[in-house]
Amino acid sequence: MDAQRSDSEQVSTPDTDRYVATTHDVTNQPSPLQDYNLFEQDTALQEAASREGAGWAREELSRYGALTGTADMIARGFAANRVKPVLHTHDRFGHRADAVEFHPAYHELMRTALEHGLHSSPWTRAGHGAHVARAAKYYLHSQIEAAHCCPVTMTFAAIPTIRKQPSLAKLWEHRILAKHYDPRNVPDSQKDAVTIGMAMTEKQGGSDVRANTTRAFAVASEGPGEAYELVGHKWFMSAPMCDAFLVLAQSRGGLSCFLMPRWRPDGSKNPCEIQRLKDKMGNVANASGEAELRGALAWMVGQEGRGVATIIEMVALTRFDCMIGSSAGMRQAVAQASHHARHRSAFGRKLCDQPLMQNVLADLAIESEAALAFTMRMARALDNQDQEHERLLTRIATPVGKYWICKRTPNHAYEAMECIGGNGVMENSIMPRLFRESPVNAIWEGSGNIQCLDTLRAMQKAPDTLEAFMQEVSQAKGADTRFDRFLNHLGNDVADLSSAEYRARNLVDRMALTLQAALLIQHSDAAVADAFCASRLAPNGGLSVGNLPAGTNAGAIIKRATPVVG
Repeated sequence: MDAQRSDSEQVSTPDTDRYVATTHDVTNQPSPLQDYNLFEQDTALQEAASREGAGWAREELSRYGALTGTADMIARGFAANRVKPVLHTHDRFGHRADAVEFHPAYHELMRTALEHGLHSSPWTRAGHGAHVARAAKYYLHSQIEAAHCCPVTMTFAAIPTIRKQPSLAKLWEHRILAKHYDPRNVPDSQKDAVTIGMAMTEKQGGSDVRANTTRAFAVASEGPGEAYELVGHKWFMSAPMCDAFLVLAQSRGGLSCFLMPRWRPDGSKNPCEIQRLKDKMGNVANASGEAELRGALAWMVGQEGRGVATIIEMVALTRFDCMIGSSAGMRQAVAQASHHARHRSAFGRKLCDQPLMQNVLADLAIESEAALAFTMRMARALDNQDQEHERLLTRIATPVGKYWICKRTPNHAYEAMECIGGNGVMENSIMPRLFRESPVNAIWEGSGNIQCLDTLRAMQKAPDTLEAFMQEVSQAKGADTRFDRFLNHLGNDVADLSSAEYRARNLVDRMALTLQAALLIQHSDAAVADAFCASRLAPNGGLSVGNLPAGTNAGAIIKRATPVVG
């Protein structure tokens, strides 16, 4: 039968089979954003680092930008989030272990962070631009994987609090600052490097830590530096695999601060028992837990009854790192969206050349740069705490920045995801992780209302802080009439703090916008500053992303923000 088939019936040949099986070639898809230098491809970061005092660190930052942009580092971020941490309460013989198991990529990221001093550099080489350089490096690192930065931040932020108790600082500080990572669950006496966590929150109090019920009982003598046993429950223990924790508990003299290690000095397990790990929406690679303190040994840090005042510097620094982390999330979202739009075409044109997409991309870019400018200005303030203006500005502007930048990040992440379209929703894209991570910094370390109330507290208890803020933003007066008008209205409103608590969000919103605008006017590209003032300060400014007015130089803004890769 086959031999008798006519030529017209012989439709299948090796050549024609190839066309039947091949439905399409992959075209019009961007290459992965990897193997690029995150620092050298970020003009705004380069300018901010130099402007705020870390010009000396340019080569170091460039090397770190190259490292964090490698395909291997980016892959570690994905791997660390693929499998959630697992709690092992006991070993196979029934001994209490309280060990948390992580994906190996998590440990690789932690090792990279600590070996490059993200937890220590401002303390080990304090001086001009130290906090600025560290903030820039942390900004690069957070773009790859944000969750593991939690223990890095707490270890960094613990130093000012621990230094308030010299006897404890002598034992712990050199190991906290060591540029080494040791993840073993063994007594700290066997380690040359340790990490520090925090356990303040309890179920009945939440942000109101003065409502904490955990009790502290003196082992012998009472007071600073003395040993106590803690009994109570901690609803949130951040990074429970750390070697020690700063904890708040009620002693006879009131709420006090304590340093609680995972192991006792004799090598026995300290009865800080992890009950479970939190099942979080985001921040997956990092562990957060609940713990029962059943007579856990700890040492009092600072004055008895002054626990909040003792730990507040740590809290302020962790809030600052929330600003860095959220700014970094915005930057990575802009990089992904603009890279996609530069390589993707629709309706006969590149996406980045289409007017409406330009409006959206430019709007995302100026939000990102404004967040970075605010953050890096605060890093300079931290470097100059011996100057009264900088100290006062830190006190009032840190809660403003933590509130505003972290609050703006979730919608920013969503809009960037929408620019990418369907591919941006896929789990093998970084965008879902950026989106899930985006609310975390807004809630961690005191949510929005707490930051606004803290800002009001600064104004009311230390009016000099408001004077410092107004002095800082007034440096931009006279360059833009929209800014001048906005500043005058703000000045009138903060002069009268009656019903201020009810109006707190409105006031803090405008304080944040004023400082961001002032910084951009003075230091950024003219197109960025103009677009920011036109869209954020003008009475008819749009509320949603993509409302930049006609006349905005969107092309220049996008070019400034887009990494040139591929």
